[in-house]
Amino acid sequence: MAFTGLFVPLVTPFTAAGDLAADSLEALAYAVLDEGAAGIVALGTTAEPATLTAAERRTIVDICAGACAARGAHLIVGVGSNSTAASVDTLADVDPRASAALAVVPYYTRPSEDGVVEHFRRLAAASSVPLIVYNVPYRTGRSLSATTLGRLARIPNVAGFKHSVGGIDDATVEFMSTMPADCSVLAGDDLYTAPLLALGATGAILASANVATRAYADLIATWSDGPTEEARTLHNRLVPLSRALFAEPNPTVIKAVLSAQGRIPSPHVRLPLLPASREATTIALAAAESISFQEAPVPGGSVV
Repeated sequence: MAFTGLFVPLVTPFTAAGDLAADSLEALAYAVLDEGAAGIVALGTTAEPATLTAAERRTIVDICAGACAARGAHLIVGVGSNSTAASVDTLADVDPRASAALAVVPYYTRPSEDGVVEHFRRLAAASSVPLIVYNVPYRTGRSLSATTLGRLARIPNVAGFKHSVGGIDDATVEFMSTMPADCSVLAGDDLYTAPLLALGATGAILASANVATRAYADLIATWSDGPTEEARTLHNRLVPLSRALFAEPNPTVIKAVLSAQGRIPSPHVRLPLLPASREATTIALAAAESISFQEAPVPGGSVV
């Protein structure tokens, strides 16, 4: 299965008292799909999954699955930990409506690269849905070489990668030049989406798209279909927003912006995260409003 286009890793809206705001989550799910997303990621890092109860996680997946089914979109569900056995158990319960499971490279333990390959071999063999490998070394503490990425890409039932290495490094360039034709690479670093698309990524999983879905969907579509100059211009226009939304730990600023816009009931995040600062929120809101203004229709059907 090929994964192309924009996938939005939804935030988990909470009430001011800290409870799951299920209605707001459902509204947000439909909104991002109606604004051009090809699918949703439920229980990604942006959803604060480590702080959710098992019941909350089930509710979130059910809501996202319902929205994706109604809109004919893909659902990717975040799974996995630094325990292979526990990850296999989680995959056994993955919602059958999911198009894929997003499984992170084992973190903290820092296994060898051979150990990472064997981890995903076990997960892929046990999973009823395709796997997307989440390669995010600045969170996991485990960098992967181009050779190892290539080995992972050739494991049966591994459909692709969320590639988030904090830049375009040598391993990325080499891997992108040799990846199998049936491998989907999705950009996971908002700031480096355009360069990775230029190297052959098929889409992206972008937290910033919670705030500006249509703009990021257009960015991916334009890199795919052209013209290139328009894609470059759109990328440059989105840089201030991506920087502002990640000025403090994700998803604190994103939730502050969504709350200020009235799209979720509060900016609440669960410890150990703290709410975004007023300064970061103000800067991000201004960047978001700038994007919205430039997207606004004007007489004659053009876009500012």
